[in-house]
Amino acid sequence: MADNEKKIHNVVIIGSGPAGWTAGIYLGRANLSPVLYCGAQVGGQLTTTTEIENFPGFPEGRDGPELMMDMEAQAKKYGTQIVYDTIKSVDLSKRPFTLRTEDSEFQAHSIIIATGASPKMLNLPGEKTFWNRGVHTCAVCDGSFYRGKTVAVVGGGDSAMEEAMYLAKLCAKVYVVHRRAELRASRIMADRALATPNMEFLWNSTIADVIGDTSGKFPKTTGLILKSTVDESTREVAVDAMFLAIGHTPNSAFLGGQVEVDDAGYIVVNEAQQTNVEGVYAAGDIHDHVYRQAITAAGFGCKAALEVERFLARQGVTS
Repeated sequence: MADNEKKIHNVVIIGSGPAGWTAGIYLGRANLSPVLYCGAQVGGQLTTTTEIENFPGFPEGRDGPELMMDMEAQAKKYGTQIVYDTIKSVDLSKRPFTLRTEDSEFQAHSIIIATGASPKMLNLPGEKTFWNRGVHTCAVCDGSFYRGKTVAVVGGGDSAMEEAMYLAKLCAKVYVVHRRAELRASRIMADRALATPNMEFLWNSTIADVIGDTSGKFPKTTGLILKSTVDESTREVAVDAMFLAIGHTPNSAFLGGQVEVDDAGYIVVNEAQQTNVEGVYAAGDIHDHVYRQAITAAGFGCKAALEVERFLARQGVTS
C-alpha cells in the first residue's frame, strides 16, 4: 500500500491551478500536511497562456506555465504533498470522506475542490493551430496584445458583450459574430454594445474555420471563414484575433451531484467558500463564473485554506 493510502489525510486539494496551489501554500505553512492532486492538466488553464501581464508582482509580465511552476515549487517548499494523478470520484456521505483515483482509494477529513472550468470551444481545425496565437477565450487576459488591431468576438450573450466592449476600448475594430439575427444578451447590455461605434455585428453567421500564416516561427491568425446560417454561403473576414465567448463548462461532474451546483454546474459556496457539505470547500473557477482571473482564484484559494484550518481546529485536528 502506498504511503498516500495509509492514513486519513487532514485535507486533500483537488486541482492545480492558482486556487489549488495557493491553498496548498497556506495549509502547508499551517503544518496541516495538505495533499494536492494535480489532475490531468497540471497548472490548469494558465499553462495554455503565453504571457500574463496582470498578476501582481511581475511588472514585466510572466509566462503562464512558469507562474504555475513557481506556485507549485512554493507549495512544495511548505510541505504540500503533490500527487500527479486525477481524482475520479468521491464519497461525501460521511466523514472522513473517501476519494478514489483510477488505482487507489483513501480518506480525508476535509476537501478543497479547485478543478476550475473549461472554456467551450468550436472544435475547428484552426482553433488548435492558432491557440494563443490569435484564438483566445479571455479578453481581460489577452486583449492588450491586440491594441489598435481588429478582432472578433464569438457569442451573443452578456459575457460576449462584456468581452466585446472591453476589447472595443483597446482595438480599432471589433466584430461580433452571432448565429442569430438578434442578441441573447440582456437589454441593457445589448443596447450598450449596439451603441458602441467601433463594433460591427455579423448576424446569422457561424465560424467555419480560423485561418492564418503558419510559415513563421509562430502561427499567426489573419482571418475567419464565416458561414451563413441562412443560405450556408461562406465569406472571409480579416481579423488579428478571435475571442470565444460561448461559455464555460465547470469541471464538477466527478462529484456525482453530491454538492449543490447552480443551473450551469458551478458549485454553490457561501462567504467562507464552504459548499453545502460541511468540510468540503471550493475555490476558483469551479464556482466563480464572473471574474475568472488568476488573482481572484488565488484569493479564493487563500480563503478556502484559512476556513479549512478553522474547520479542522474545531474538529480537534491541528497537525
